[in-house]
Amino acid sequence: MVIGSSGGIGSIFAEHLRHEHVVMEFSRASGLDYMDEGSIVNAAEQVSDLDMILIATGFLHDDAIMPEKSVRDLSHEKFEQNFLVNTIGPALVMKHFLPKLRRDGRSICAALSARVGSISDNGLGGWTAYRASKVALNMVIKNAAIETARRNKDAIIVGLHPGTVDTQLSKPFQGNVREGKLFTPDYSVSKMLQVLEALNPRDSGKVFAWDGEEIFP
Repeated sequence: MVIGSSGGIGSIFAEHLRHEHVVMEFSRASGLDYMDEGSIVNAAEQVSDLDMILIATGFLHDDAIMPEKSVRDLSHEKFEQNFLVNTIGPALVMKHFLPKLRRDGRSICAALSARVGSISDNGLGGWTAYRASKVALNMVIKNAAIETARRNKDAIIVGLHPGTVDTQLSKPFQGNVREGKLFTPDYSVSKMLQVLEALNPRDSGKVFAWDGEEIFP
C-alpha cells in the first residue's frame, strides 16, 4: 500500500511495486486527507493482511511557506503545515493501518523521513519547522515499533531518507546540491526498496538512508 501515491516519490514507489505486487494507492486526490481522520479510517477499512505500507507524503514549502533561514522567520503557519503533513498525518496513518499488517510473516511500514531530522547531524541550523517535524516523526516511528512488536513480532516499522530527489519538494534548493547527489525519483526508490528488502525485525524503530546507512537521532 502506498500513501501519497500522487507525489513525486510515492508515484514511483507504486510503479515499481506494481511489477510484482497488487498495490493499493491512496492520496489526497483519492480521498485520504490528513485534515480528516475519518478519511484515514475509511481507507483503512478497505485493506487487510498488508505486506507493506509506504507513507510517501512530505511537506517543505509551497507558494506561501518557505523553510526558515533563522529563528526570526518562525511562524505558527509554518509549524502547523509542516507538522500536519510530516508528523500528524503519518502518525494517524500508523494508528489505523498498523493493525492491518499481516501477522503470519514479515511485514513493513516505512515512512519518508529526512537526514535533517537528525539532531546529532545538524551542523547548519535553519529549516526549524521542517527539521522539528521530522524529529517528531522519528519518535512516532520508534514508539510505533515498540508497541507493534508486542503483538506482531515480525513487523518492521522504519523511517527512510530518500536523499535529495529531483521533485517539486527540492526544486528551490537544488543549486546547493553537490554533483552526483541529486537523484532521480526512480534511482532513489530503487535504492530504498533494496534497503527495505534487507531489513529484519531487529531494525524496527530505526531510520535508514537510501544507501542503507542508519541515521542516528
